[in-house]
Amino acid sequence: MRILFLNDLWDPRIGSSVRLTHQLAARLRALGHATALVTTTPDEKLAGECDLDGLRTFRLSSSYPPRLRSWVSLDNPRVRAGVRAALAEFRPDVVHAHLVHDQLSYASLTAARAAGAGVVFTAHDVMTFCYQKLTCFHGGEEARGERRDYRAYWQKCIPCQRLRWNPLRNARIARVLARDVDRVTAVSHELARALATNGLRVDRVVHNAIEARAVLPTPEAVARFRRARGLEGAELVAIGGRLHEQKGVGQLLRMLALLAPKRPKLRLLVLGKRDVYEREFEPLARELGVAERVVATGWLDGDELQEALAAVDVFATPSICFDTFGLVNLEAMEHGKPVVATAFGGSPEVVEDGATGFVENPFDLEGFSGAIARLLDDPALAARMGAAGRERWMRQFSIERMTEEYLAEYLAAALLRAARR
Repeated sequence: MRILFLNDLWDPRIGSSVRLTHQLAARLRALGHATALVTTTPDEKLAGECDLDGLRTFRLSSSYPPRLRSWVSLDNPRVRAGVRAALAEFRPDVVHAHLVHDQLSYASLTAARAAGAGVVFTAHDVMTFCYQKLTCFHGGEEARGERRDYRAYWQKCIPCQRLRWNPLRNARIARVLARDVDRVTAVSHELARALATNGLRVDRVVHNAIEARAVLPTPEAVARFRRARGLEGAELVAIGGRLHEQKGVGQLLRMLALLAPKRPKLRLLVLGKRDVYEREFEPLARELGVAERVVATGWLDGDELQEALAAVDVFATPSICFDTFGLVNLEAMEHGKPVVATAFGGSPEVVEDGATGFVENPFDLEGFSGAIARLLDDPALAARMGAAGRERWMRQFSIERMTEEYLAEYLAAALLRAARR
């Protein structure tokens, strides 16, 4: 089978969806299928066809002012010809779209159908009905995060987006998904519920996965990592990925302030861009009196990132947005680390509350920080939960399982394509 992926991003180091795309493509090639990727870049010098880690890649040049996204995401004239040329060149049996709401646009799905391919669309986020990370559904601090209103309607969206609001956007996207896509999948059941609330069909939930590493960091490498950052003997909690208020970084700093008075060895490891932390969160850490407890590593990759994950005692994902899956949960579980995860979105489908960690409401600072403290106070419990998390990852979130499920979706889409013909 010939499978062409669509993803606005091309670098597997900078986004979970594109990292997953590369791992899925590699597994498919190992099974004898042909794969390619259509993607975009704002740098015209990088545009063109290339090979990225064995994945044939068509990079199209595209950039525009972000304020126009609600319009350009429907049909981006800068990539029309490139998408059609890639379809004609590769001649896919199936097109599998991951992220298209920024550059490739939903018109690329229409082009895929017109080219005669079966079309599979995977919703990795809420962008089919929301303009950004969904944050309004839980009611915020006022409602202590207890509401669950996933509906998008103008009374909510216009005050949020103002001049960026496009009255045609959501209806156009829904029409394309209904008319031009053979199979729609979502990465979590909770995301599927949010999509259904907004009138969008989901044919199947396919949970994300990560490929198992052949070798994990040795105890000596972990000790070197801690020693190099002055973390010997520390109780180490970590947060990682894109550093943003919606990811709960500010909430975790407030929890750190609650825990710090009774825990002199407690440190917070921030795995993300140091300049973002220093600009957006260090002032809050100083205001709370915990700045000296934070170790901001900067962006880590490769072995150094794996050593960091292996060095922590507890991993936290306190997102206050709708976190559709939380691939970083799996990355911590691979290293046998217990996770305290947000109750919002798909994380509760990954982290089994009370078994592989805890699921907490990040607006409940006492409850969330109490779960972290419980794991730090009981290393044996943390070790049992971490081991259970690793076993759960290997059993339920393997790349082999995900590939089998997507292959079934590809076959279904190809059969629907044949029926159309």
